[in-house]
Amino acid sequence: MIHSYLLFFFAGLGAFNGLVLSLYLLWRQPVTPAHRWLAVLVLTLSLRTGKSVMFYFWPEISKLVLQVGLTACLLIGPCLIGFVRAWADPQRLHTRSDPVLGLGLLGLAVGFGLAWPYPDHPDLWGGPVWKLIQYAWLGCLLLAGGLFVRATRCEVAHVPADGLTSRHVAAVIVGVAAVWLAYYTAGLTSYIVGALSFSVVLYLSIIVMLARRRAGRAPTPYQDRKIAADEAAAALQSLHQLMAEEHLYRDTTLTLPKLARRLGMPAARLSQLLNDNHQIAFKPYLAQVRVEAAKRLLSAPGGGAMEQVAEAVGFVSMSTFYSSFRKVEGTTPAAWRQAAQQASQAGS
Repeated sequence: MIHSYLLFFFAGLGAFNGLVLSLYLLWRQPVTPAHRWLAVLVLTLSLRTGKSVMFYFWPEISKLVLQVGLTACLLIGPCLIGFVRAWADPQRLHTRSDPVLGLGLLGLAVGFGLAWPYPDHPDLWGGPVWKLIQYAWLGCLLLAGGLFVRATRCEVAHVPADGLTSRHVAAVIVGVAAVWLAYYTAGLTSYIVGALSFSVVLYLSIIVMLARRRAGRAPTPYQDRKIAADEAAAALQSLHQLMAEEHLYRDTTLTLPKLARRLGMPAARLSQLLNDNHQIAFKPYLAQVRVEAAKRLLSAPGGGAMEQVAEAVGFVSMSTFYSSFRKVEGTTPAAWRQAAQQASQAGS
């Protein structure tokens, strides 16, 4: 009896905590697309887990509850893919339509449930539908893993505004895989293992998050040590030379860690060098370098269209190009080019 109570407590508490966590992710600020996808992913896992708990302890529960749980289970894989894609594309260059596709899949799932409800078609839901959901979930897991590997290899696994690092994303993928494996092997173990796996993964994630937060409060190795003036001058000269000779600013995926590796110094050291000794953060510095390169192209005869100039110096969009140029020069690229051409004609 006590054993059953413990199973119910931990499995049910995991589902409840998942619901609370999903609401927190939706209401915390700032709410980014990656956070929204993660919130929906946790919500679907919670619904699936809650369904497992109810069915395990109350086998005669309404089939509609089982239908809701299986519908949520169908959405776990697509939500995982949406989360990884949103994390890998913080500027939403290729993922703007992902929420629409997700809502479309939800509509199809709900429509199927209305046309063939579980109470009237138990064999359909308990057989082909359940198998389809299992293998679709597995396929989405593999696809999400592939997207994650490709993103990390392309050096987009920096720390964006949503604060999600590659380790966080990897933990989410591994956690979802653990829950899938638990349900897939339920015939060899027990049906409640899936619900317990979700609880364990959730609790471990919270523990790791708290541990990382404590670790993040510790001072960085270079926080209390200033860079000497001569050392900073040499490092800045190497940085400017590297940018000028190898045109690293053209890389649209250039990040602070990637640039630090090219310079042979820790990322924290490069950040300190730019902020303390160059009075500029990494992103404004990179934008400044790109604007200077754009000015050289704009002043050259036949410099090309604005879109070509922006792409040639590493800007991913025209809006970013124009806003960065205005911040640095106080005018638009077109106005600057016109003024440069007039000055050149007057000088000749």
